[in-house]
Amino acid sequence: MPIESEQKSPSDGKVCGFFKLPFRQSDNNTSTTSSSSSASNLHGQSQPHVEGSNHHGSANSVSSVAKSLFPSRRRLKLDPANKLYFPYEPGKQARSAVRIKNRSKSYAAFKFQTTSPKSCFMRPPGAILAPGESIIATVFKFVELPEKNEKPMDQKSKAKFKIMSLKVKGPMDYVPELFDEQKDQVAIEQILRVVFLYPGRPCAALEKLKRQLADADAALEASKKPPEDAGPGIIGEGLVIDEWKERRERYLARQQVEGVDSS
Repeated sequence: MPIESEQKSPSDGKVCGFFKLPFRQSDNNTSTTSSSSSASNLHGQSQPHVEGSNHHGSANSVSSVAKSLFPSRRRLKLDPANKLYFPYEPGKQARSAVRIKNRSKSYAAFKFQTTSPKSCFMRPPGAILAPGESIIATVFKFVELPEKNEKPMDQKSKAKFKIMSLKVKGPMDYVPELFDEQKDQVAIEQILRVVFLYPGRPCAALEKLKRQLADADAALEASKKPPEDAGPGIIGEGLVIDEWKERRERYLARQQVEGVDSS
């Protein structure tokens, strides 16, 4: 903290000097107007210009503040919004989960990036979502052992995860090259930071993480299974197309052929 105060003091001095300068100019203008009426008239004519310039500067500042308060609309909705919760299990690979939903009216691609690619990876690392579609992404991270003289309670991870989005024309296969080909259209949705949860201390965030991981595992298993045979197709009310009907049609066709031959 003392370092910050020493760094701020020179800038404070510059700011004070900057604001003193207009007041000094204002004093010089006052002495000039008292000595001659022509300078007074000139000062009166230039006053609206000064007011207009101040108003223009204030309008620009208001516009910049408005842009910071009302950022551009995001394509994706994340749950959790800005954190990735991991159970704290030192020396093991932990899992986290985040639900990603496309809340835009067009197809959107998303992509993960991490500052620690050697110890973290995501599944899936990216995908394309239809409007209103959501997916639960699983994030894997190796939890490092605490350093010497470091308490487990004080350990923090420096790993961060960035989620980017890109508007696409329609359904297509996801390839990472999409984000390289359209760099100007890529939007940074959120940067997620790591938060550790202690398994021995139940909390709402930990219970929610367990539910999301269970949903992600179920979705993964469902994607691995081959499509189930739906059985006979039903058309209308009870009209079944099955093997029996096909055999019957073959039998009738054979009877017609035999009848023609006998005649």
